[in-house]
Amino acid sequence: MAVIQITEENFKAETSSGLVLVDFYADWCGPCKMLTPVLEELATEVTNVKIAKVNVDDARALAMEHKVSSIPHLMLFKDGEMVEQDLGFKPKEVLQSWISKHQ
Repeated sequence: MAVIQITEENFKAETSSGLVLVDFYADWCGPCKMLTPVLEELATEVTNVKIAKVNVDDARALAMEHKVSSIPHLMLFKDGEMVEQDLGFKPKEVLQSWISKHQ
């Protein structure tokens, strides 16, 4: 599965069912750039979790709604509800552990 791009228009639909790991990021953010290949690799390894990204510069209202003040800001949604969140770069093993806690 590939990492998908989420917008303000499709956020609710994309996070409404199952587990969805959402990365709030910006193109100019160094740690966000470091996280991208980790998320891409994770997306190829997990089949039961959707991996998604939200560009905070393009989706400011969505970032404000979810109180994103620092990036990367990772949120894990389960059936439309945010169940966990964290800030900053995370190695793949940490993200895998995060996901497995909520399956």
